[in-house]
Amino acid sequence: VQLQASGGGLVQAGDSLTLSCAASGGTFSSYAMGWFRQAPGKGREFVGAISRSGITTVYTDSVKGRFTISRDNAKNTMYLQMNSLKPEDTAVYYCAAGTGLGLSQFFSWGQGTLVTVSS
Repeated sequence: VQLQASGGGLVQAGDSLTLSCAASGGTFSSYAMGWFRQAPGKGREFVGAISRSGITTVYTDSVKGRFTISRDNAKNTMYLQMNSLKPEDTAVYYCAAGTGLGLSQFFSWGQGTLVTVSS
């Protein structure tokens, strides 16, 4: 499966932004999907994930209550709604497909999209 994240940009602290992840070349509904991010000079960090059906979502503590992951299996697309953005959310955001919600279960990564949050 090929993945392409989009929707990044420059925003101010407190703003909202929605990222999209478009999938092709596979059966989108058969994959759990996840969002990861990598800030400048840091390693890749798990942001959150959503189950195949979209019923179950998990998030890292730093984004709980601010970020929401959703998916539209009919459109082969996953979304990351980010509210109350903080400068520390600045990173390249990547989407990934996996066999489950565990971090080791993601196997296909897309091109990232840069989110920059100014203070």
